[in-house]
Amino acid sequence: MTLEGKVALISGSGRGIGRAIALKLASAGARIVLNDLDESVANEVWGTIRESGGHAAICVGDVTRPDFGQRFVDTAVDAFGGIDIIVNNAGYTWDSVLQKTQDEQWDAMIGVHLGAPFRILRAAQPVIAAAAKAEMAKGDLPGRRSVVNIASIAGTGGNAGQAGYSSAKAGIVGLTRTVAKEWGRYNVTVNAVAFGIIMTRLTQNDPDNPTIQMQGRDIKVGMGAELVSGMASSIPLGRPGTVEDAAGAVYLLCLPEAGYISGEVLICGGGYRL
Repeated sequence: MTLEGKVALISGSGRGIGRAIALKLASAGARIVLNDLDESVANEVWGTIRESGGHAAICVGDVTRPDFGQRFVDTAVDAFGGIDIIVNNAGYTWDSVLQKTQDEQWDAMIGVHLGAPFRILRAAQPVIAAAAKAEMAKGDLPGRRSVVNIASIAGTGGNAGQAGYSSAKAGIVGLTRTVAKEWGRYNVTVNAVAFGIIMTRLTQNDPDNPTIQMQGRDIKVGMGAELVSGMASSIPLGRPGTVEDAAGAVYLLCLPEAGYISGEVLICGGGYRL
C-alpha cells in the first residue's frame, strides 16, 4: 500500500487510461476523486473501487467549464480533507490537417488539454500551499505531493493531422516545468507522462462506435487495423501499449521513490518516437 492515505484527483477517470490510473492508485491505497462527463461510468469505477475495499468520491462534469477546477478541488477537500496527487488526464482527439482545422477544433483541443489542467492546478494551489505551510510551521518537512500531467509524443515530436492536439500537449510540457519550479518549495513534484500508441476507444477501430459525443458533436475516433499494425511494427517492444501500461507509468511518478524527480517528461511508448 505504497500510497496509503493519499488523496488523488484524476480527471477523465471513467474510461480508458484514466480508469486504469484510478484503479491502479486505489489498489496502492490512495483515496480517489473520480471525474467523467458520464455519471454512469464514473459510478461504475466508484463501485469497483469500493468493492475492493477502497475509497472514492465523484465529481461529474466537463473539465473545460470555467468553474470545474474549483469544484474538483472542493470535492477532494470535502470528501477527504486535502490533496496529495493530481493527474490531469481528461482529453480526446479531434484531428484535421492544418488547412482544414476549424477554430472550434483548435479551441477545443487547447481547452481540454491545456486550459483545464491550468485551472485545476490554479484551484489546487491554495490547498496545497496551506497544507505545506502548516506542516513547516510544526518544524516538519512538507509531505510529499505529486502532479502528473498527461502529455503525448505528438507534443514532443509533432504529428501530422494534429495541429491542435500536438500544440496543446507541447503546452502541457511547458506548464509542467513552470509549476515544478513554483511548487518545489512545497515539496511537490510535477512531471508529465507522454504516451505513445495506447489502445483505447480513441485509437481502436470500432465499426459499431466510430464516433464519440463531445459537447453535442460527433467526433470520429479510431485508427484502421492496417495503420495500427504498421505503427506497431515500428515500436521496439513490438506492440501498442495497454491502459495498464499507461497507468503504471503514472504510478511510478507518484511513488515515494520518485520524490526527487520533478520537471521531467517520461515517455511511455515502448521505445517508439515520432
